Amino acid sequence: MAKFYEIVVYSDQMNMYVDPVCERLDPNHYIRYRLSRGATKYQDGKHYRDLSKLNRDPAKILYVSAHAFESSLQPENCVPIKPYKLETDDTALLDLIPFLEYVARNSPADIRQVLQSYERKDVAKEFLERSKEYQR
Repeated sequence: MAKFYEIVVYSDQMNMYVDPVCERLDPNHYIRYRLSRGATKYQDGKHYRDLSKLNRDPAKILYVSAHAFESSLQPENCVPIKPYKLETDDTALLDLIPFLEYVARNSPADIRQVLQSYERKDVAKEFLERSKEYQR
């Protein structure tokens, strides 16, 4: 995905926990940036990801997370996925690839409008269904 996207890890954990995990997950350094707890907004006893801290056009930001709507101050940029369960048959991120490739190739003016059309549904599954309908 790094050829299509600027990949950023944004966690509510401290750097001392985020960095070692990223090093193991990404030995080839495809992840461009890592934001941790210091970049979150603490509000009502919880750390929220504030996507404005990315200093990027909000119309171009996709925030993929198992807790997307609960942890972001910009829910309109969220792509929810199922939480990772350490099981070999967990394909949530892989299932999202066709959608991510489609978005990258078609470069919508505002990704938030695209995401709004999914109405908080399983984006990967819904995209597959829409693709099948379109091919008919």
